[in-house]
Amino acid sequence: MPDATSRRTVLAAALATAGATAATVVASANPATAAAKASAPPPADPAAEPPTAVTGRPQVDNRFWASCADWSHGTADGVRAVAGSRPGLAIDAPSGRADYTDPHTGRTASWEYATWTSPRHTPAVPATEVIASWNADTPAGTWITVELSCRYSDGTDTPWYVMGRWAAGDGDIRRTSVDGQSDGRSSVWTDTLAVRDAASGLRLASYRLRLTLHRAPGSRRTPTVWRLGAMASDVPDRFTVPASEPRVARELIVPRYSQNTHIGRYPEYDNGGEAWCSPTSSQMIVEYWGRRPTAAELAWVKPEYADPQVCHAARFTYDSQYEGCGNWPFNAAYAATYDDLNAVVTRLHSLTDLETLIEAGIPAITSQSFLEGELTGAGYGTAGHLMTVIGFTAEGDVVANDPASPTNQAVRRVYRRREWENIWLRTKRYDANGKVRSGTGGVCYIFWPVKPAPSQHRVLRSLGLL
Repeated sequence: MPDATSRRTVLAAALATAGATAATVVASANPATAAAKASAPPPADPAAEPPTAVTGRPQVDNRFWASCADWSHGTADGVRAVAGSRPGLAIDAPSGRADYTDPHTGRTASWEYATWTSPRHTPAVPATEVIASWNADTPAGTWITVELSCRYSDGTDTPWYVMGRWAAGDGDIRRTSVDGQSDGRSSVWTDTLAVRDAASGLRLASYRLRLTLHRAPGSRRTPTVWRLGAMASDVPDRFTVPASEPRVARELIVPRYSQNTHIGRYPEYDNGGEAWCSPTSSQMIVEYWGRRPTAAELAWVKPEYADPQVCHAARFTYDSQYEGCGNWPFNAAYAATYDDLNAVVTRLHSLTDLETLIEAGIPAITSQSFLEGELTGAGYGTAGHLMTVIGFTAEGDVVANDPASPTNQAVRRVYRRREWENIWLRTKRYDANGKVRSGTGGVCYIFWPVKPAPSQHRVLRSLGLL
């Protein structure tokens, strides 16, 4: 695909009813890349972490801060570490106060704030893309901002980019991504920071994350952030990937929900259920782990609507700037609002990695794009769709709960291994007009309990998620 085109596919849901073709949107940009002056690298950062050792997955690097030791290595200004089963960061003594005008409501309010900045992390892979994700609790009257700054391979730095202004609820601010962020060499595409011209050889060599905790002035309430990190990757552009050999035959019992049974409901959240593939998938996995919203939390949903928890997931993953429910980190953050549930956005290296998760009892939500004829049995094509992989057949085919189905009963699908593997892992594809478009290159959401089983812990650690 053209170098200046982001590989980030807009996560519009498949607009599929039974037997219908999905109508979705692809986000692309075609700006000129700015010439950048090379400069000598600055002196070493004394707070920087050493480079991560290559662990057999040089295309993807995960780094998440989640322990008291992790929090102690960052730069704190007004925050304190909170011990417990989920060590986190909370406001201690606010370091300042600032006004924030919500662009989606027009309301201006004053907020106290405190910050934590991570050590500089040098991933094993100099990256073309970085995606941040976080797990947090934000009581009423609180919210958080997550920012990311990278150092280029030529030693210069990006600005601090806002990767999300987030709250679990929507009463204080509207959770939002921020458009229009670029320095001419890299840009933020909703939830993904990407080098604009990967063919130039420019890479994101290291990064820092900055977390700002906000609360109403004079309040004793505080957000608590349990996990903060990012996935950095340099997945090579490819139309096809090598075929893998089947090695796992197992199917997990995961609740089945159709997004299409919600068509027309709450159109203020991305046109209703027809675009809810991401929150519908997220809700399936939340419930697989035994969590779900309470009756009180669902009281706002019309009582005649079946599966009100899907409406709930759509509302509380909605990104007001993106005007959709497909913001990847917002879905992970939503899942982690449930008791003792961790959630991240990452990329997997191969279908074998996904089999390893399934073997350990961990389903995954995968992002993919395809023409109708490229995935036998789907019955639709899409420029961006989420589905839940729950198993593999004895022949190695993929068993998925595909929310783009007419009913809950029809959600379970079996897709041909070779077709599905290539669709999910490729970074380039052709659309119906023969134009080159982007693929997600193995993006997925992974949710798991704070205290996973030993076999699950081993797998998650092997993938760099623990």
